[in-house]
Amino acid sequence: MNMEAQIESATDIRASARPTNLNAGLEPLAAYARKAQRLDTALAALAEVSGERVRRSLARLQAELAAFEPSVTLLGQVKSGKTSLVNAMAGWADLLPSDVNPWTSVVTSLHLEPDGTRTENKASFQFMTEDEWDRLTTKGGRIGEMAGRAGAGSELQKIRTQIEEMRERSRQRLGRKFELLMGQKHDYGYFDKNLIERYICLGDDFGGEEPGAVDEQGRFADITRAADLYLNCQSVPHRLCLRDTPGVNDTFMMREQITIQAIRDSRICVVVLSAGQALTSVDMGLIRMISSLKSREVVIFVNRIDELADPANQVAEIEASIRQTLQAHHGPQEATILFGSAYWANKVLTGGLEDMDPASSAALLSWAEASVNASHAKATAQNMVWELSGIPALNRAVSERIAADLGTPLLTRIAASATTAATGQQAANAVMVQGEGSGGGANLHDVRTAFEDLCQTHLEALEAEAGQVLDAFRDRADRAHATFTDRATHALIDHLEKWGEDCHWEYDPAGLRMLLRSAYSVMASRLQSAAQTRYEAAVQDVAELLYDGFGPAVEGIQLAVPEVPQPASPVALAQSIALDFNDSWWASWWRRTRGYKAFAKQFRSLIAGETEDFMTQLKTVQTADARAAILARLQGFFDDQRDILLEISDCRRHGGDMQALFAGDEACRRQTQTATALETLRSFTA
Repeated sequence: MNMEAQIESATDIRASARPTNLNAGLEPLAAYARKAQRLDTALAALAEVSGERVRRSLARLQAELAAFEPSVTLLGQVKSGKTSLVNAMAGWADLLPSDVNPWTSVVTSLHLEPDGTRTENKASFQFMTEDEWDRLTTKGGRIGEMAGRAGAGSELQKIRTQIEEMRERSRQRLGRKFELLMGQKHDYGYFDKNLIERYICLGDDFGGEEPGAVDEQGRFADITRAADLYLNCQSVPHRLCLRDTPGVNDTFMMREQITIQAIRDSRICVVVLSAGQALTSVDMGLIRMISSLKSREVVIFVNRIDELADPANQVAEIEASIRQTLQAHHGPQEATILFGSAYWANKVLTGGLEDMDPASSAALLSWAEASVNASHAKATAQNMVWELSGIPALNRAVSERIAADLGTPLLTRIAASATTAATGQQAANAVMVQGEGSGGGANLHDVRTAFEDLCQTHLEALEAEAGQVLDAFRDRADRAHATFTDRATHALIDHLEKWGEDCHWEYDPAGLRMLLRSAYSVMASRLQSAAQTRYEAAVQDVAELLYDGFGPAVEGIQLAVPEVPQPASPVALAQSIALDFNDSWWASWWRRTRGYKAFAKQFRSLIAGETEDFMTQLKTVQTADARAAILARLQGFFDDQRDILLEISDCRRHGGDMQALFAGDEACRRQTQTATALETLRSFTA
């Protein structure tokens, strides 16, 4: 009897060829998921025996726990294999097309849900706003801005011509809908290959097509800025977001800005390099991108070792070269470096090992000879190739960082807040049993008023203290910027006086980046110290207020000092600063002045303009985020304490008639349930 092989629709893999170790390396993330479930169960148990206001606090904590979606951003040059790697990590070989439109600045986020949640596939595509499009088309991006400041009309016109061609192509594709789509979003309750390609892939010129048709490849690609896909993944044990970013080498630098924002939204970055040209001079943009991150936040994956003639021997040389480059350019020298092949991984996923390119097969054998050991003796061919592809090692590096650096601190913080809520409920129950006669005879209205005054005092004080730290940082950053501008101006004038205007000149802004990185580090440390001191003072004042208001009944409340949020890494430092003058229009500009020193003022203005956005992002945007984070954490603490205070107040006011709730079997059940939940919570905070 003939029987047709079963096909897995998600990735066209024959069931008989399915590897059984797709989740290899994700064990730390699975362990975190089990802990998160245990904590959620304890929160639910506490909510069942708590009053309305404490339940509200616990519900907020449950929502925060459920919303945790660690994100991993993949960076790399165009054609480094990022998209193929993302597909392999998601377990879906042809999910995202690998040939992305080079004109499009699209961050594609895959929101992976564990199989058990059975989330329906859906997609969301965000279009550029009118301001973003206008900046691109009227100024040609930051390179166009710089050319315009220098008076390089001819060069700027070339950029504008290219942009206008793109604009006209978009108009032909979209017709009258072009302007209407700006800033809009398209949501779908499904996605497939055709839908994805319609928004993020290079299309044809659509000659002869009716304007406004919407079913061709690439129709919306020119104006799409972000894509979000939601899908189930059979291998991930916890929800996870993988962000596939455009290549960083974009003429108009739109991709750079969007990629920097993606890094800002993630705490873990995977830098994808091609084994054939790992960290060449073209990749200095990548070095700049990751140099502001901690080594722990960066994993380097050298892809395409299937293209090496002798990977077993070449890998060590490549790693040594990468380490040397990172050291020379102040990159994260302790970053983990892994090697593998998304090509091999996707061949496993599609059941196509027999169809592999001969050269890739030879490389696989070479790599296997160097990597396979006794532990692989009983592995199937599919499982072994999956290991050799490097995906399990990458999964392990990523999931260990998620669990240790993001997940565990989250569980500890939520458990500490829930412990405060639970012990606060116990105090409320004690006050209820004692009724109006409980200790601390303060008027309830006075207690509430004093609490609100206390909240306002500490929030305003923290805002003022943070303001002082941030003002000092801005002053230091401005001094570093002024020093850099002076040195660059003097260096150019010295160069011109020595070599003339026909000799190429460039100035490395690495010194400015280092000064600003140091200033940012000092600022972050001081901001955290100020917040820690303020948080501790707030906890002390709340504890004293509760005792004054309600007496010994509230002594058991365990108030935890809120965890100070970590300021985001200064990713704005990755932005390009173009001080490389080698075109004829620079020489023409110089000759129009009367002597080299005569245009020093103009040159300073040019540098100031080139670095304006760079400085604004660092001094204003990132500092505003840091300030908002520490204030929000203190505000959240006060919100939780307000709920506990109101719960205790209600219990004290309604004590007498409700004492029956805390007698007999019901009392035992509540006490047992609370004690069990508290034991679980304390296991996270020990």
